[in-house]
Amino acid sequence: MKAVSSMKLQAKPQRPEDERLPLGRTFAYGFQHVLTMYGGIIAVPLIVGTAAGVSQDDIAVLIASCLFVGGAATILQSYGIKFFGSQLPLVQGVSFAGVATMTAILSGGGGLETVFGAVLVAAVIGLVLAPFFAKIIRFFPPVVTGVIITTIGLTLMPVAANWAMGGNRNADNYGSLTNIALAAGTLALVLLLSKLGNAAISRLSILLAIVAGTVIAALLGLADFSNVGNGAIFAFPQPFAFGWPVFDIAAIISMTIVILVCMTETTADILAVGEIARTKVDSRRIADGLRADMLSSALAPVFNSFAQTAFAQNVGLVAITGIRSRYVVSAGGLIMVILGLLPVLGRLVAAVPTPVLGGAGIVLFGTVAASGIRTLAKVKYEGNMNLVIVAVSLAFGMIPVVSRSFYDEFPTWFGIIFHSGISSAAIMAVLLNLLFNHLKAGNPDRASVFVASPPRMVREDELAALQDGDSFQGGRLVAADGTEIPVVTAAQYTVVKEKLDKGEVTCVEDIRRICDESPGTHA
Repeated sequence: MKAVSSMKLQAKPQRPEDERLPLGRTFAYGFQHVLTMYGGIIAVPLIVGTAAGVSQDDIAVLIASCLFVGGAATILQSYGIKFFGSQLPLVQGVSFAGVATMTAILSGGGGLETVFGAVLVAAVIGLVLAPFFAKIIRFFPPVVTGVIITTIGLTLMPVAANWAMGGNRNADNYGSLTNIALAAGTLALVLLLSKLGNAAISRLSILLAIVAGTVIAALLGLADFSNVGNGAIFAFPQPFAFGWPVFDIAAIISMTIVILVCMTETTADILAVGEIARTKVDSRRIADGLRADMLSSALAPVFNSFAQTAFAQNVGLVAITGIRSRYVVSAGGLIMVILGLLPVLGRLVAAVPTPVLGGAGIVLFGTVAASGIRTLAKVKYEGNMNLVIVAVSLAFGMIPVVSRSFYDEFPTWFGIIFHSGISSAAIMAVLLNLLFNHLKAGNPDRASVFVASPPRMVREDELAALQDGDSFQGGRLVAADGTEIPVVTAAQYTVVKEKLDKGEVTCVEDIRRICDESPGTHA
């Protein structure tokens, strides 16, 4: 018996992302992930297909291919195999970072074959660089990751606003009160369902609100399902459907820069979801995640898709639902694969009104920013330049968000890198962290706006009751799981301890009741 007990004590604790849920809930939460990122994953093939001048049927092929490849990439990233996949709840999809480059290739006389050739070679280069790229993990302390996570949320807010207004700026009803009201109604449904006492309903609030918002839109004549029955029901993506790839040196160089941006964004998302899921992320895990990212990107052109990256909006869904299981995201990847094979289901999901997605996006993307702020709250600001690092990096990341044309006059390669607010903030945060926290020569003594604060200390015996993850927030002591820990006086502690030994105390409310009945400061 002692041997068995010893084995149990030595068993490795399960990682949060390894949690397995019932099959029905797994696919329900997975479908919620699909709905969250669906608008983003179909936008790139729509834009690139239109720029290439292909037919609507060919654009439909591109969309189905992107869903199929994105689903397969998601399974590889979240479920993982040896050397490939971070095994974190990360959804993969077509990267927006390459849109400008791909349209530039097309406008320069190249066709989709040239785009596919550039993506393929650039992704192979990224695959080779992945292990070296992952070594920079030591340069991502909380002051850097907090900036990146916050920036991810803030840079996504214009996406949510655009969705809420209708998504298509050329449409007559873009920005109409009807669209915004539909988005606001969906947002209200998310908040209402989150408020309900049922935990399952609260966690599925995004999915249920999107479904309810779509039903309401349909009843009001604001959703169009007429095209759902048009076209093929089943179709397997045909390899090289647009012809064999063409390899152009200039296009490959431009796309390699895009791939480096994708790797930066994926690294940021791996760190972000690791922070939110409260699980360990090291350089090995980042390397495995980047290898999955680059392998998916290299195979994507074979099946008529483009460079892959982790989707930041789904990081927000992990944060707001608390569902950290990688198997849930793997189920979402399987749903995406099925959507890619069954265009009829893809057309059904595509019929979800964009304002409905916008209402849900406000909560999702705001949650990402809030998670970043929570990380920044753990950073030490006394006697250092961390406040300057945060301030400048956040401002730098917001430049392309508030002024999309800011980098128009810069060299093309520079604009491609810094046109992404996430990449801008990440690069600036890493460089400033190196400048002030690693290369300390020349730093002024006790440099901080908090320099006037008196030195602080804590008695060793006062730390005995604390556990790893406890924090002090807004005058309250909070445990790692978010529950409040009562703070009691010495007299109250004695009374509570006596009743605890007698078995009369079973919960926090018992402690508060005893303190209310005892002399001294209330808990």
